[in-house]
Amino acid sequence: MDILRKHADLLITDCSVLMADFTIKENQTIAIKDARIIDINDTAIGDKKYTAATQLNAKGKLAMPGLVDAHMHTCQQLLRGRITDELPMIWTRIMVPYESNLTAADVSHSAQLCCLEMIKSGTTTFADAGGIYMDKVAEVVIASGLRGVMTCSTMDTGHNIPAAMKATKDDLIRANKALYHNFHGSGDGRLHVWFSLRSIITCTAELITDVFAAAAEHKTGVHAHMNEYPNEISYCLEHYRKRPLEYLESLGVLNPNFVSAHSIMLSENEMDILKQYDSKVVHCPASNSGKGIPKTPSLLQKKITVALGTDGAAHSGLSVFDQMKIFKSLMRASWGVPSSDPVVMPSQTIVAMATSGGAAALLQQAETGTLEVGKKADFILIDTDQPHIQPTHNLVNTLVESVNSKDVTDMIVNGKIIMQNREVLTLDEAKILHDSKQALKRMAVRAGI
Repeated sequence: MDILRKHADLLITDCSVLMADFTIKENQTIAIKDARIIDINDTAIGDKKYTAATQLNAKGKLAMPGLVDAHMHTCQQLLRGRITDELPMIWTRIMVPYESNLTAADVSHSAQLCCLEMIKSGTTTFADAGGIYMDKVAEVVIASGLRGVMTCSTMDTGHNIPAAMKATKDDLIRANKALYHNFHGSGDGRLHVWFSLRSIITCTAELITDVFAAAAEHKTGVHAHMNEYPNEISYCLEHYRKRPLEYLESLGVLNPNFVSAHSIMLSENEMDILKQYDSKVVHCPASNSGKGIPKTPSLLQKKITVALGTDGAAHSGLSVFDQMKIFKSLMRASWGVPSSDPVVMPSQTIVAMATSGGAAALLQQAETGTLEVGKKADFILIDTDQPHIQPTHNLVNTLVESVNSKDVTDMIVNGKIIMQNREVLTLDEAKILHDSKQALKRMAVRAGI
């Protein structure tokens, strides 16, 4: 009988599957070979078609695409709880000075804790907006099994920025190119390296144009914080007589490989600019809610790609499930109530932002973001057989309303199981928790935070 069956590397059997069209198929087997999904079929058929050395019975579980955290900071795990209730500007007053005091060991511990939290909360792919000692982050991500997009912190100006966080234009480009050449495509292709602008107000025009040129040369993306603070808008209007995205357009640098993170305070013209150049947007609901409400319904109506991010543990933790809930409430209150439109942001749209939207923002929609034959096997299993989830009239709605990070039981990335029954297989959880606590104590003594 086995002679007639095809060989797969891994079989996930008897699960429900969230399909690309948001229908739910019951009693399915997912067959995986060479890191890709080769079949999704009824378990009764799959059992006859395939054999595999590794099988995982997923009865009572939902297989869905892994969540994508499209804007975060791996280095900020050791800043958790520090910035809540602080007065502005927390970015220049607390966060950047904190980063300037990090050692390579601190960054490594922070990255380990970050990857551990992402795995346990269902995030299979993330984009780090840029930090220091990113080689240490890359090493951790490769070991964790996650899929990541990263870059270096890039700033060459700004009077409130510590000198340790700034460098010359040439040195910044050189460092980012070194990161690219050392790590892009590593970890069996899981790791991608981009270029970055930390902020419009901390990057000169010469640096901005060189960053985009370097990204184009290496056929990769550019990640930047955009339209996040009122003072950023005011700075651009005062110095350039243009709003932030208008300024980038005037430099001739915008393209489809640009990710505009946050994007809270967008003018109508700036939204048209994003549409014109097919640039991507990432909202961070918890982080952004204290600064403003994004014009997401208008962005989606213009068919601009929108993804979700956490903005790192300093703000609210790394649960994209939490971000989805917060986002739905924000959209209802800010856009739905004034226009009497209770379905201004449907749950299906939000789940798409957290999965396929994130993959598209990171230029990986051909490989990840949905469960389809031929795509990379990046997905999570949710224990749906629980009283806060079942029974349900609409499981997609319930994913946003009720499911949380602790309901994620298993994670498969690039065809490999990296968490099984809540046990992380690639990282030493107990050691990471112990080491990170010690790192925070040392940092508190050294930096006075």
